[in-house]
Amino acid sequence: MYKNFVAFAIAMAALPLFAQQADSSRGRALAYEEALIMVMDNNGQIKADRYAEEALVKAKKAAAGLRSPQISLGANYTLMSDKIGIDMNGLKEPVGGLLSGLGIQLPPTIAGPIMSADWGYTLQERDFAIVGATVKAPIYTGGKINAANRAAKIRIEEGRQKSAANKNSLQTELVERYFGLSLAMHVVDVRRQVVEGMQKHLDDAIKLEQNGMIARVERLYAEMKLSEAKAELKKAQSQASTIAAALAGTIGSEENVIPVSSMFVLSQLEGVDYYQALASQNSPILKQVDMKKSLAQEAVKAERANFIPQVAAMGGINIYDYKLTNLAPRWVVGAGVSFKLFNGLTREYNFAAAKTTVKQVEALQGKINDDINTLIEKLYNQLTTVSEQIEANDATIAFAKEYLRIKEKAFLEGTAPSSDVVDARLNLAAAEIARLQCAYNFDLQLAQLLEACGASDKFIEYRSKSSYKAIN
Repeated sequence: MYKNFVAFAIAMAALPLFAQQADSSRGRALAYEEALIMVMDNNGQIKADRYAEEALVKAKKAAAGLRSPQISLGANYTLMSDKIGIDMNGLKEPVGGLLSGLGIQLPPTIAGPIMSADWGYTLQERDFAIVGATVKAPIYTGGKINAANRAAKIRIEEGRQKSAANKNSLQTELVERYFGLSLAMHVVDVRRQVVEGMQKHLDDAIKLEQNGMIARVERLYAEMKLSEAKAELKKAQSQASTIAAALAGTIGSEENVIPVSSMFVLSQLEGVDYYQALASQNSPILKQVDMKKSLAQEAVKAERANFIPQVAAMGGINIYDYKLTNLAPRWVVGAGVSFKLFNGLTREYNFAAAKTTVKQVEALQGKINDDINTLIEKLYNQLTTVSEQIEANDATIAFAKEYLRIKEKAFLEGTAPSSDVVDARLNLAAAEIARLQCAYNFDLQLAQLLEACGASDKFIEYRSKSSYKAIN
């Protein structure tokens, strides 16, 4: 949706801020909407969230595999201490006596070989090898597999909500740094104007001193204040440089960025109830808590399954064997039932712990909902206060400009001291910076409010409202 506002971004580039600051030698001029697109494309957190979601999708597929038969192939070689067999040599004499008692006389040519033969039979040689396949299929697990699949699906949605929360947080961070840099660069301009004004005032003071119209201390005072103004300018430039580096890191840009979208305030906002309702519908934090509750409920079902017998079908087949007795079966099939009678009360305590976790999440759910509503109300009140302050700042700046003009004129006429001019100029600079700071606070608090509502994407829409007022 961000790209739908590129046309709006191009229009914003025509604002005075662009005319003052868009210098290719200082960095890349970038509208807020373009910066947002870059964040969503390049930020490492966004990329990490995509990989995390892919992992959760694969984990869900793995959980679906629990329903499928498990087929395994194995091979083993066995060496026994003795072969397995039947020794019937001890029956030779009883058999001979039995035949004699029955009056049966075998010819010597027949009786001799029989009686001299080994009457032992080998069932299995000492060593043998088997290559076989086994199959095991779950028939009934008491709902454990179903719970695992539902939990995997819930984790995917939980991951998406975490990603949404991170996106909202990044948009707030972008507002903080993008408009923070805009504020810092405006402050640099104000400080530069103060230095220029102080320099002009010093030049006037020097001329007036040479003509004997003011005392030397007046000129020295102007020099001192000029030095202080230059120090404040360097401080402002240093702060702007720091914020520029932070903004480049958020955007993922290797070059410095120059913001061309103006800070703004809105004279009208929806009621606080609107934002609280928006949060109840969209907040990824609340949705994550819902997912935590659902996961806890699935954990209860999974633990309950441990109290139910497990039924499974199984089978096996010998694919190849070496010296294995022919008496061994080549395939087997069957079904089995297993049930743990006692395992040290582990399953009982696990089941109780799972039910307690559900209660814990339910308690947390109510607290988080109250905390979000409180935060929304706090930010909303701050926004309305800041919007009212802008009007007061406009009046203060108009007065400060006129007051400075009067004091400069009086100084040139020799009826006002140098300190009056300096104070008037500093008061004007303070009023201008206060207005800029109010606009920045409004933008940041609006971003924080929308983040709390889970609706950070609406920040761009607010820049096109009829009550929009650009602050330059």
